[in-house]
Amino acid sequence: MAEVITMPRLSDTMTEGKVAKWHKKVGDKVKEGDILAEIETDKAVQDFESEIEGTLLYVGVEEGAAAAVDSVLAIIGNEGEDISGLTGGAAAPAAGTEEKKSEEQPKAEIAAPVAAEVPAGVEIITMPRLSDTMTEGKVAKWHKNVGDTVKEGDLLAEIETDKAVQDFESEFNGVLLKQGVEEGGAAPVDSVLAIIGPAGTDVSAVGAPKAAAASTEKPAEQKAEVKTEEKAAPAADSSSSDRIAISPLAKKMAQDKGVDINSVQGSGENGRIVKKDIENYQPAAKPAASAPTASTAPVAVSFVQGEDTETPNSQVRNIIAKRLSESKFSAPHYYLMVEINMDKAIEARKEINSLPDTKISFNDMIIKATAIALRKHPQVNSSWAGDKIIHRGNINIGVAVAIPDGLVVPVLKNTDQMTYTQISASVKDMASRAKSKGLKANEMEGSTFSISNLGMFGIETFTSIINQPNSAILSVGAIIEKPIVKDSQIVVGNTMKLSLACDHRVVDGATGAQFLQTLRTYLESPLTLLL
Repeated sequence: MAEVITMPRLSDTMTEGKVAKWHKKVGDKVKEGDILAEIETDKAVQDFESEIEGTLLYVGVEEGAAAAVDSVLAIIGNEGEDISGLTGGAAAPAAGTEEKKSEEQPKAEIAAPVAAEVPAGVEIITMPRLSDTMTEGKVAKWHKNVGDTVKEGDLLAEIETDKAVQDFESEFNGVLLKQGVEEGGAAPVDSVLAIIGPAGTDVSAVGAPKAAAASTEKPAEQKAEVKTEEKAAPAADSSSSDRIAISPLAKKMAQDKGVDINSVQGSGENGRIVKKDIENYQPAAKPAASAPTASTAPVAVSFVQGEDTETPNSQVRNIIAKRLSESKFSAPHYYLMVEINMDKAIEARKEINSLPDTKISFNDMIIKATAIALRKHPQVNSSWAGDKIIHRGNINIGVAVAIPDGLVVPVLKNTDQMTYTQISASVKDMASRAKSKGLKANEMEGSTFSISNLGMFGIETFTSIINQPNSAILSVGAIIEKPIVKDSQIVVGNTMKLSLACDHRVVDGATGAQFLQTLRTYLESPLTLLL
């Protein structure tokens, strides 16, 4: 009679075990007391001996794989014995798979007609994957309505990802026949976003067979209503500043320069923005750029005595909440704090800014010093990856920027190889485009370390949540003038507090402390950065 051997509970805290090594193979004879396998628990690797004799007929967990306590580990019995009933129908899967195939085949046959029913010239546009972590997208705004003519390169919609809002352009010519996602609605990546084709083509059955079967008359009525109502919208849209007329070259130049096209006066036909408008753009409109700082607080929220109000979460806000919760609850955070004497850094900044066409901030100096310190402490520039630690080959520092929707972290690639002026220009450009939703997805990916600075708000010290998959984040406070002891004398000095949040799985306390020690040396003696 065959015996089922389950995954043993080898410690009081064990919930699953991993088979580090099998000492017997299927078909081998097993005696009582023989080592069957080596089981890795949450505490150690232990030999697991057989308590019965017979032939090993079945292995329930492959070598190197894990399984829950009490799940089937192995079956031992007489040679040639039928154990299909004990393995949950080991022989049955063959029949089951055939059944599945026969079940799936009709599905394939059902799906095929849908594909086959796509009329000639009709193109199905799916929700694009605009970042490597994106699983669904939200249509922030449609720039084309059902019935509108669409040309290749036309702005079709604004798609809100987990990182930013990005313009999505059409790759096809035709008429917008269907919007698969309502404005403000979200849909998974690769689901139907829109359908474009020749005017008058019936696409009611394309992309949504169930919906088409459920109601055939009402969508037609609704579609007619949508067409009549939305036909007036383009006129209103073109007269408004929401859809800005701009040449492709001017648009690219504006993105490269970080110019907010909403503040540019077009000199082309019908107010169209052209190349020379971007070239001649005066940064006098910078005060408007500082307006987002005021609007960093939720603008839409207004206080009404005795009345509660609600604001629907944006996709960015939902993702921020999800990611920060995952980071806080999964990574064991600990915090190290240090106070820096910034007197020499202040002098160094004055000298650097006295050079022609040069203006750097203390934040730029901190970013540079941090990047060089990470070179000396590569463990802080690493990531936790479950069963291994990844030591990053590049130093890419993410700089936290507040936006109306929450927080984004643009990334300075290869920061350790950048000069002060390059860091300063990049941070200003990215911060400006972050506030006007002009950042590209790849500009917010690949960080290996992050910095959050609230010193400009007068905050002396604070702690941050680690930006996964980083293992640390530096929180920067304000520079405060106060009495300090120097050469046994009480004098007025300028100090700044830094707080380092570390993931204890990757960065040990001593490692984090040594990193802060090096960073302190660089900031208190800026000339050491040149060594």
